Amino acid sequence: MRLLLVEDDNHVAAALSAVLSRHGFDVIHARSGEEALRALLPGAGAPFGVVLLDLGLPDQDGFEVCGRIRKLTATPVIMVTARADVRSRIHGLNLGADDYVVKPYDTMELLARIHAVSRRTLPSDSGAGSGTGAGGEEGGEGPQPPLRLGPVTIELPTRQVSVDGATISLTRKEFDLLALLAQRPGVVFRREQIISEVWRTSWEGTGRTLEVHIASLRSKLHMPALIETVRGVGYRLVTPAG
Repeated sequence: MRLLLVEDDNHVAAALSAVLSRHGFDVIHARSGEEALRALLPGAGAPFGVVLLDLGLPDQDGFEVCGRIRKLTATPVIMVTARADVRSRIHGLNLGADDYVVKPYDTMELLARIHAVSRRTLPSDSGAGSGTGAGGEEGGEGPQPPLRLGPVTIELPTRQVSVDGATISLTRKEFDLLALLAQRPGVVFRREQIISEVWRTSWEGTGRTLEVHIASLRSKLHMPALIETVRGVGYRLVTPAG
């Protein structure tokens, strides 16, 4: 897999590149946001499987870079940063990051997350809004009817979500998570089951990422009661009135 490492610290980048190379990655190192964006331009080279994005870049904040990346490509982005607060995690995911890893991290943890997000990537990079996920595979006997849950409408084939007719912009995994819960409203999904179906991994460390995605969905939909936490078990979608 070709991987873009966006990191301004050459010592950190060299050490991480060596580890990634030993695990079969072709690592391209970008030292600034602009250098990373140039590497991701169409025609700049073979497509990348994953982008590892540091937030503390010399020319611009990594959050801004992530937003600009999302306008160029649907390549999975993992933010790698020392910013550990939940607000930063949610902000990064809202901008389109697929995962968020806090420094210092275990190398095997990072590798697990890279493989997890790469398994969710489509064969062709057709834009930030493309992709198939939970309930969104192509094929079947005909067009799938939208899921209607009170004011919420979920269009599985087009991966569009609206509330009272207003379109809500979701990241790939936010949509997959919502679609999974919405196909069986009222049913409690265990955390392990959600992680397996949405992230396609059984790695326990993904649990924190799940919590952040749930919080982000509640915020974006402006419906905090839509997804209920079942303590010690998991989550379920509560059908709203209206």
